[in-house]
Amino acid sequence: MNAEQVLRSIGYYRLSGYLYPFLEIPKTNHIYKRGSTLNGALSLYEFDREFRLLVFNQIERIEIAVRSAITNILCAETNDVFWISSPSYFANTEKFNRTKALIDKELQTSREDFISHFKRTYDEPYPPSWMLAEIIPLGTLTRVYENIASNQLRKKIAKYFGLSVPVFVSWMTIITLTRNSCCHHARLWNRSLSLRALTMTRPMRPWLTGEVQQGRVFFTLCILKHFMDIIRPDNDFKIRLVALLEKYPMIDISAMGFPENWKSQPVWAD
Repeated sequence: MNAEQVLRSIGYYRLSGYLYPFLEIPKTNHIYKRGSTLNGALSLYEFDREFRLLVFNQIERIEIAVRSAITNILCAETNDVFWISSPSYFANTEKFNRTKALIDKELQTSREDFISHFKRTYDEPYPPSWMLAEIIPLGTLTRVYENIASNQLRKKIAKYFGLSVPVFVSWMTIITLTRNSCCHHARLWNRSLSLRALTMTRPMRPWLTGEVQQGRVFFTLCILKHFMDIIRPDNDFKIRLVALLEKYPMIDISAMGFPENWKSQPVWAD
């Protein structure tokens, strides 16, 4: 594609985020480094697009597993399939009312066949929790989890994923933010998160050794890898990530927060 076709199909504003790394410092002068090309920016754009698809593929599996674990464990422990719409299982009434209002909105606007079938067939005001968990946003489900009154139940869910309760909530928030970036096709590869994730002081599973830069996408990748190794121990996340980085050798992975020895970190080690 020539420059005009690129600008028509992508747009200057979106592309400018991928032109930025090619600017000399101070970048406010808008002077490009020697040897910079439009094709170089396009390669960076294409890498980020493929990178988002890879990341979202992992998040999809994690999201489904988390929804399933929360509903399965709570249904089994409470013996109540409608627990998610009952205030008796939650610690903070005000928080429950806020999440219930979000659930009501999703229930009212949902066009899912299983929701329509439930409304036509049953008299209960709310479907079973596993149905509601399918239609509410991941962030809302995390808020539901946070407000569960029984700390024992919250611990059981977090332990299923090899985490403590605070770390599970923190990591689910990071995953939700990353998911939203992927869904909105936002730049991801060198994105910096202002939200600092909690870390495990005594990991239950292989994790990281030494300092890893917080806020960079590599730390998010480590979070995804932790979940994936529990959900699908035979996952090919590392293989696909390495293949993608080899496909685009011009990518500065240090800008993504990758340490030099990242492949030998316990969470990534074969």
